[in-house]
Amino acid sequence: MASPFELLPAIDLRDGRVVRLRQGDFQRETSYSDDPVAVAVEFAANGAAWLHVVDLDGARSGEPRHAATVAAIVAAVGREVRVEAAGGLRTRETVQVAFVTGASRVVLGTAALRDPAFAAAVVEEHGFERVAVAIDVRDGRASGNGWDANAPTTDALDAMRRLADAGVSTFEVTAIDRDGLLEGPDLELLGRAVGLDRGKIVASAGIASVEDIAAVRAIGCAGAIIGRALYEGQLSLRDALSAAESD
Repeated sequence: MASPFELLPAIDLRDGRVVRLRQGDFQRETSYSDDPVAVAVEFAANGAAWLHVVDLDGARSGEPRHAATVAAIVAAVGREVRVEAAGGLRTRETVQVAFVTGASRVVLGTAALRDPAFAAAVVEEHGFERVAVAIDVRDGRASGNGWDANAPTTDALDAMRRLADAGVSTFEVTAIDRDGLLEGPDLELLGRAVGLDRGKIVASAGIASVEDIAAVRAIGCAGAIIGRALYEGQLSLRDALSAAESD
């Protein structure tokens, strides 16, 4: 039996607010709420089984800044909704803190790209099903450090191969140039990632319609992260969930 398609509403945190960036640019921010917990509760009430919570301040600084907010979200949505935590998780200690807050899965980024052995250690300690790696791609290169355009990069597919060899089985692939623009996913990039056959691929960036969800499912993605389309009312969570669950 095939695994269910995971649909993850995104809650991106900056300075205590729920925001969305355009193309990863911190200067192009839209704020949607001052109450992340209320946003999480609304997503849960509308049927979300997963929440993708990103500590943008942590991603930029290199260490988590919103652990208390993640814990509050977990407590508010209860056991029916699983929360994955991302942003600034660059040591085994900060990963452990994320799990202590109640996160069901962590999303590694910069540290895993820099050192696949770090990812291997986290997988060994916590289990492959509780670890994902963000592959944030610009011009075919995977970028960390909060998507800093001046940070070192590595070939995205090579990075996935190395991390798969390290035991990672879930990759969240974001086309940075499409993030927050509501112009559709990068199916070519996602297709290449799926084609490696080295783990589950969760699509991110640009998803704005039920047709987009159908498209990423059709090429073999195992899930999708949705952000701005939900906040701006272009796509309802219930319609997105229906598209994710349809045959």
